[in-house]
Amino acid sequence: MSQRRRRSLALLTSGVLALPLLAGCGAGDEGGPAAGPDIAATARDMIADGGVLRWAVDDLPDTLNVFQADADATTTRIAGAVLPQLFTLDDKGRPTANPDFLEKAQIVEREPKQVVVYKLHQQAVWSDGREIGAPDFVSQWRALSGKDSAYWTARNAGYERIEKIERGRNDLEVRVTFAKPYTDWRSLFSPLYPKQVTGTPDAFNEGARGTLKVTAGPFTLGAIDKKTGTAALTRNPRWWGRPAKLDSLVLTAVPRAERARALAAGTVDLAEVDRATSDRITQARRDATRSPGEAGAQAAEATPESEALRGYTVRRSLEPAYTQLALNGASGPLADERVRRAVARAIDRRELAEIVLKPLGLPVRPVGSHLALAGQRAYADNSDALGGQDTKAAQALLADAGWRRGGVLTPPETGAKAGPEADRQTDGQAEKQAEQPAGPQGDRETTAGPGTGNDGLYIVGQEDQRNGDVRAAALERGLPGFRPAFAPAGGSTLPQVAAAYAVEQRQALLAQAAALAARTGRAPADEGADEAAADADAAGDAKAPGPVGGQQPENAPAATSGAGASASPAPAPAQPPRTSGNMLAKDGKALSLRFVLPSGPGSESLRTVGERISQMLRKVGVATELTKVADESFFKDHIASGQYDLALYSWPATAYPATDARPIFAKPEPAADGSLLVEQNYTRVGTDHIDQLFDQAVAELDEEASRDLMRKADARIWAAAGSIPLYQRPELVAAKPAVANAGAFGLATPRFQDIGWKKAPQGREPGSTEGKEKNK
Repeated sequence: MSQRRRRSLALLTSGVLALPLLAGCGAGDEGGPAAGPDIAATARDMIADGGVLRWAVDDLPDTLNVFQADADATTTRIAGAVLPQLFTLDDKGRPTANPDFLEKAQIVEREPKQVVVYKLHQQAVWSDGREIGAPDFVSQWRALSGKDSAYWTARNAGYERIEKIERGRNDLEVRVTFAKPYTDWRSLFSPLYPKQVTGTPDAFNEGARGTLKVTAGPFTLGAIDKKTGTAALTRNPRWWGRPAKLDSLVLTAVPRAERARALAAGTVDLAEVDRATSDRITQARRDATRSPGEAGAQAAEATPESEALRGYTVRRSLEPAYTQLALNGASGPLADERVRRAVARAIDRRELAEIVLKPLGLPVRPVGSHLALAGQRAYADNSDALGGQDTKAAQALLADAGWRRGGVLTPPETGAKAGPEADRQTDGQAEKQAEQPAGPQGDRETTAGPGTGNDGLYIVGQEDQRNGDVRAAALERGLPGFRPAFAPAGGSTLPQVAAAYAVEQRQALLAQAAALAARTGRAPADEGADEAAADADAAGDAKAPGPVGGQQPENAPAATSGAGASASPAPAPAQPPRTSGNMLAKDGKALSLRFVLPSGPGSESLRTVGERISQMLRKVGVATELTKVADESFFKDHIASGQYDLALYSWPATAYPATDARPIFAKPEPAADGSLLVEQNYTRVGTDHIDQLFDQAVAELDEEASRDLMRKADARIWAAAGSIPLYQRPELVAAKPAVANAGAFGLATPRFQDIGWKKAPQGREPGSTEGKEKNK
């Protein structure tokens, strides 16, 4: 499992189209990020010494070892504060040497093998007093090299390319020799664990799950209290760098849905929030600044919670992650690259970005790369390899793939689903459908609501199948043989309705007789006699209404002609075939895609974007079945297992795309048991050429040449149309106004030692009063 998996645990060219752009891509975008950090940057001399800051996290970590599969964002946050980080990211998402640990790190030899020398800070020591040095590097390399299966590692990216590690000219130098060249060498040894953690499989697997006895950072790890849901980080007395401003940084577990309540109660000082909570804080602060007259009008509406939320501000930036539209190319219509490209060209990415970012006051810029974000050196907008929004181009691609409007549909077998979903229907789904009562026409309604797995299921574009209902069309044209269910109209008596029905039945019988005569070549019987017979039938019907719909009982006497000869009943008119109407169809199946979206709180913007995408696809004749599923099953039961056609989810950004992004876009390979090994390529779309470009890039020590190979790979990924980047995710952080150097960090790595409370006016103590009381 790769580094990308750890960071993210919240995507075949046909030869039909020429792709001249892929031969050589333009230079990278050297501009800045779409949005910089919003952290209330404050000089250290303006920050008070001491205090406690309570920072909300989603949950306490299951492990403190970032190299294990169940590591999460809180694991990474703790490691950043208490362990050596040799390279950190600046506000443009670019790796820079951390002067607290490194005096210098560079490639000193390229031939015959790559050699990197790390010169460590002279005062860098572990919390037990031992110098940080080569033994720690060697121990971590052996644990993560993949050569010893006793180590339960989630990834070994880069470490498997190392040949040896040895002491340099002195204890402060570490010399690393690579067996194979590795462009992303800066990604290694960040964080660096002490040899006590990585020295043995037992220590690695279990020793660092609940505690870190030896650390080296501006903070040390204090108590982790599962009952209170807190992990306390305290100032490190052995820290050789500029000391941490805070006495203690308390990470407090608060679920996203409960953040507003926790902020209002004053139990946290800093918390990432969703748009709804952000809007409530913004509105509360706006109300507080109203004029006296306006304030009086709002007083009755104010609540204790809204008044408490006025004590916070919202800091905004763009998260180091982007949201994509994933197209599952494993099977069904999307296995055809032309259909995937058509879907991509039918959507307006800028409009989708505006839906999410514009209301928040954030810059609207669709993401142009799968492998980097604006501001990073590898970034270049390669979306032209696919093309922008173009309805005519999308329609032409679909037509070339054989999809037509008004296509004849094959009637589905009883109880079976038509289209690509027929192959994916699980036994449980079939049982659930079988248990549901049938409606008047034998159709089954999809259950919606929490816990059903079909939260808010509906099909966009289904109403456009205008020729699909033959019965309705026949009624519109007044054709015989098609009747609605019999029921008295409002205000009509049963005999009146029956008499009217008998007249219509008579007209239907006359039409059938005429059709029979035309087919057999026989002249119709005497019209007067025929009408008399029909009148007699109508009179009988008026007295005792029979079956509705013009059908006769099985024992009804056969109709006779005026000459007295027996005649066979006329066959019912042939029903016109069911068609897809204004939507597309091919080989008897409508083009309908299952669009899976999370249903939980905090995913409102994803659902809004999904619904807008569905409307855009409808314009080119593509129907979408929107299925909203529980958050806990969204990834495991749908994305990872491939039970979707379209989905929206995000990938984190990386400063090391040649390493981290490869498993996301690697071509799936068949396993020995017949299954497909997809790594993290949940779209199941990839090519050999893309894999080759990644392999070349990761081994290229000329950094600009490596980035150019990444841009070429990105253009190929765009052309394959398995993943369509939409927008960089918004980052909204509620903070007390006095919190300094913390908030929405954007692409940058936090400097934990600089986080603190702005100096308060004389006579007031800085920091969180509640936190101080709690930690006395």
